[in-house]
Amino acid sequence: MYAPQGDTSLLLESLARERLEPGIRTLDLCTGTGVLAIAAARRGAEVTAADISGVAVAAARLNAVFHRCRVRVLRGDLTEPVFGRLFDLITVNPPYVPTAAPEAPAGGSRRAWDAGPDGRLLLDRICRSVPVLLTPRGVLLLVQSSLSGVAASLAALSRAGLCARVTARRIQPFGPVMTARVPWFERQGLVAPGTTNEELVVIRAVRSPARMPSAIWGTRDREAA
Repeated sequence: MYAPQGDTSLLLESLARERLEPGIRTLDLCTGTGVLAIAAARRGAEVTAADISGVAVAAARLNAVFHRCRVRVLRGDLTEPVFGRLFDLITVNPPYVPTAAPEAPAGGSRRAWDAGPDGRLLLDRICRSVPVLLTPRGVLLLVQSSLSGVAASLAALSRAGLCARVTARRIQPFGPVMTARVPWFERQGLVAPGTTNEELVVIRAVRSPARMPSAIWGTRDREAA
């Protein structure tokens, strides 16, 4: 099981800045151990979580029980388990680490981080499919690495009708997986020679003001520059 890392911490901080009214519907995709889902449930949200990994689903369910939180945990490929439903807030911490393998792993621990040569196997799908799950005033919080195309995510979310921007950043040292791939990253031009750090970002996306003129349902004005 893949333990929560710095990206989870950064996304938790962004979630804490959102004003969650009791009973709002939230969705945590690629939930892993369920940390984000439990954090939302503790604040009174009606929480659904989903993951393609059976091990992750079992862990998230056990963690929700342990923390005495009501979380509906579903197993399936990205948005398939919640097709047709709408949510006020969606959090996503997807696999985004670039790898030489052109397709996502069929199983095993690498499924939690491997995401194709450009790191966007899941990110591109998320930017296309997740916006339709948002209520008119819904919010998407997405975390990713700078190695996997932040500008591409912003552009894709804009094409999907959302107004998206980076609201949190953190530079951290490469972990064991990234460190092992530094020579390959350098050959692919993903990092400059000698690079040992990556920047993590949280993208916050809402309906474009041109399409949704009223104010969104609530966020504190403590967004990173």
